[in-house]
Amino acid sequence: MFRNWIKTGLLMVAVTSFSAFDASAESTIKVGLIMPMTGQYASVGKQVVAAARLYIAQHGTKVAGKNIELIAKDDGGLPDATKRIAKELLVNEKVSILAGMGLTPLAFAVAPLATEAKVSLIDMVAAAGSVTEKSPYIVRVSFTLPQHSVAIADWAAKNGSKRAVTLVSDYAPGVDAETFFKARFIAAGGEIVDSLRVPLTALDFAPFLQRARDAAPDTIFVFIPSGRGGSFVRQFLERGLDKSGIRLVGTADLTDDDELNGMGDEMIGTVTAGNYSTAHPSAANKAYVKAFKEKNSDLRPNFISLGGYDGMHLIYEALKKTGGKTDGDSLVAAMKGMAWESPRGPIAIDPETRDIVQNIYIRRVEKVNGQLYNVEFATFEAVKDPGKAKK
Repeated sequence: MFRNWIKTGLLMVAVTSFSAFDASAESTIKVGLIMPMTGQYASVGKQVVAAARLYIAQHGTKVAGKNIELIAKDDGGLPDATKRIAKELLVNEKVSILAGMGLTPLAFAVAPLATEAKVSLIDMVAAAGSVTEKSPYIVRVSFTLPQHSVAIADWAAKNGSKRAVTLVSDYAPGVDAETFFKARFIAAGGEIVDSLRVPLTALDFAPFLQRARDAAPDTIFVFIPSGRGGSFVRQFLERGLDKSGIRLVGTADLTDDDELNGMGDEMIGTVTAGNYSTAHPSAANKAYVKAFKEKNSDLRPNFISLGGYDGMHLIYEALKKTGGKTDGDSLVAAMKGMAWESPRGPIAIDPETRDIVQNIYIRRVEKVNGQLYNVEFATFEAVKDPGKAKK
């Protein structure tokens, strides 16, 4: 125990010492990007890293007279690994900015280090509403589950859904999804007949699907993290729930563009809410999709990828505003209130919460030119995180 105490103490001294390091005086600004690139959530990391590298390729490696170096590390989706890698990046690599966070528990693991070192942490994926509250140095460019869940609850209630079962992964974003969907659906006159929580690591959804079917709902609302939606959908279809008259709705993870073509035509008509679709009909997005596919022939850009692309945009523009200063207080101050046109549409950083404000789209799976896409047909404009909107 004494040896562990000394080891922890030395690491904290090292991180604390780093907070006084003047990275602005250096000619190279290092960005430490930590993502799961192996394991169950490998597709999440691949999307973000690919998009971040695309942004750098398009905009160059020089900002405010400094060279930008992206250091991408694989944490396998494990919080202990994320924390260890973050410490190594801060202490050994002297990174000026941390980024990534492929799951909410990973962001929670690193938040105290960002606070201690006074280093900005760009949340490119983690979607629990509370993430930005864990450190004053966290700025989110991804989305929150409440943003998606409230939108799809509104749509479902207005389009014939009366009795719903919620089925979510049992961790902070899933609890958020369940909580906000239920509240909005009930407020609109709907009834929640059962609420099911699935272990985050679960691969077999059969018992939960049977319970959902037994509850005799007209609608099942689902949140399963990106990279796992395909497995859930296959089991949903194998058990014939699509033919039972039960409507399947969910967040963008459910019909992830990166997996959608492999799900089969049975998915046609499935409606989800999301902050982006590969089929988003803007010139900026068409250019983004074309460039992304040219560099990553095996990937279709999905809603997760925009966290990497817009995250690098936020970093670049903030560095321009600070004149190359990289201390966390200067960068976060520069990021607050920043707004721009993303491939997903107009987005902004809420200056009060450091959270993203963006359009949320209602999308229906359709076949376009022989491929399945999430086609947007309704828009909720400039949505703040519902959990903070009234604060």
